[in-house]
Amino acid sequence: MIDYSKYITLEEGKRSGQPCVRGLRITVYDVLSYLAAGDSIEEIILNFPALTPEDIQACLAYAADAENRILKIAS
Repeated sequence: MIDYSKYITLEEGKRSGQPCVRGLRITVYDVLSYLAAGDSIEEIILNFPALTPEDIQACLAYAADAENRILKIAS
């Protein structure tokens, strides 16, 4: 799995502190929402040229890790 810590940033004053991609104003949630809606990686990059395929993979890795943390807390 990609080391998302190189790609995902948290800044208190940006997007209400939500995790963002490389300090941009594009949140992990934004990327995941586009993927969930059926957009391909290529379509997302076409709409947000500042993103790279690695950025999108990092968003997926971040979400997987967040889910794993929730499962550990619940058990």
